[in-house]
Amino acid sequence: MSTLLSWRPMEPRLVGPGPYRATRLWNETIELFRGGMPLRKHRCRFKSYERCFTASEAVDWLHRLLQHNQNFSPEVTRTQTVQLLKKFLRNHVIEDIKGRWGKEDFEDNGHLYRFPPFSPLKPYPKRSPYRKEVVKFPNWNDFERDTFQQQIPGKPLMLNSEMWFKRHSIAIGEVPTCKLIHRRQLTESNLEDIWRSMTLSHLQKTLGLDSLNDMLDIKLVNPKHIIQNVYNVNKQGVVILEDKSKELPHWVLSAMKCLASWPRCPDLKQPTYSGFERDVFRTIADYYGHMKEPLLTFQFFDLFVNVLGLLQKEKLAIEALRVCCLLLPPANRRKLQLLMTLLARIGSNKDLPPLSDTVGTRTLMVQSFSRCILCSKDDVDLDELLAAKLVSFLMDKSQEILSVPCALKAKIEEHVAHLQRVQIKYPGADADSTLPAPSFCHQISADEFEHQRTNGCQEPLVGLLEEIVMNREMSIKEKKKKLKQFQKSYPEVYKERFPTPESEAVLFPEKSKQRPMLLGWAFKKPFQPFQRTRSLRM
Repeated sequence: MSTLLSWRPMEPRLVGPGPYRATRLWNETIELFRGGMPLRKHRCRFKSYERCFTASEAVDWLHRLLQHNQNFSPEVTRTQTVQLLKKFLRNHVIEDIKGRWGKEDFEDNGHLYRFPPFSPLKPYPKRSPYRKEVVKFPNWNDFERDTFQQQIPGKPLMLNSEMWFKRHSIAIGEVPTCKLIHRRQLTESNLEDIWRSMTLSHLQKTLGLDSLNDMLDIKLVNPKHIIQNVYNVNKQGVVILEDKSKELPHWVLSAMKCLASWPRCPDLKQPTYSGFERDVFRTIADYYGHMKEPLLTFQFFDLFVNVLGLLQKEKLAIEALRVCCLLLPPANRRKLQLLMTLLARIGSNKDLPPLSDTVGTRTLMVQSFSRCILCSKDDVDLDELLAAKLVSFLMDKSQEILSVPCALKAKIEEHVAHLQRVQIKYPGADADSTLPAPSFCHQISADEFEHQRTNGCQEPLVGLLEEIVMNREMSIKEKKKKLKQFQKSYPEVYKERFPTPESEAVLFPEKSKQRPMLLGWAFKKPFQPFQRTRSLRM
């Protein structure tokens, strides 16, 4: 039987968009768990164990922590908390009282666990030298081979303001020498480069980041997918696939139509029975659950995790998700659109009986489809919790998120049309001056600048501190000295890593055993000089 532990309110900080957001969330959750989880004395099989906790106590405390953490959803379930603690045990964040971890399974029971001397945090990847990966836009100078120049003879003119405004008139026979530039037809490769570059530029501005390099391999973004997701759609905005072999199986589509229009099922020819709707729902969930890759794909995991940091700003989050979903393969986007339409219909259908006896219909849908929508390849991630939050937001805003961003579409089409127009170029004039180059910068407030500056400076310091803590070749004396110097130089970073004296003390667990005072006194006593002198006098 688990003991009710006192809940100490905690103030986890909101982790916004930026490089390695998933890693930062993982490390912060570990630090909050270690720094706040109550430890006490427990008895097991006639033996006492200090500073430990039962599995159920850990589930209770961590479940409350996750529910009150604004980085995750209040709908976090106890089952998801158990899954996270299983990951903690596999990665030696916790261990049982006999020091076992890795292969041992974690269950919600009275088994005793403890923290190891230090829990390994997930290391940050080494950042490559910063550079902007910007796809080159076709410009006027790219097509000089396809231009011709018409020389129009005339006397040199001394242009005043009146003549300057009249020089474009066809009534004036004497005009300066000019160049008539004809554009060649843009190739398919040119158009794809434009769509990819301008789409990623828009996404980068929406996220408010200096670069997408740390969360997305730009070379893996397929511009053909973007173009097809924009233009090959039906009246409802759902993608129409060119390759019909990637379409949903007919029986899955029939099941989705049946559940979406319940209790009126136009394609249903067989009689129903009690619990029929639950079996139909389970059939759909099983199909999506057995896909080899989540709908948002493994390669875009970090990108969508970063968008989750914007959910406090709903309009920005919707726009960012709208653009991110354009990057998906058309087959994935179509499956996602059909699934979210089904979930929206189920949530608004008052005639549909409950699909579970233990949890509500909305919670059941989030639990059933989270991992098939967003999932990480890496075991050291909080993908279950992040996926639940994303799916919950998608269910509420699916129509806006899965629609084509009209403003972005119009902007790109205008850019393409501009490149194909015939231009008159005068000496010293820039023919492209009317079209502003895509900008990768935007103005931010002083508070946002200070936050970015602080976080950018602290990341290397956090890595340095973690390297000192994890260094096993360093002696205890030297490690203490370096930690003391680090604390004196960077007190804020040090306090964030070691919020309590207990968290600092676990680095040196054998400190009290290394100085047996009584034994030392007894050893030194016979060798004291004044005692030998006194014994000779006697």
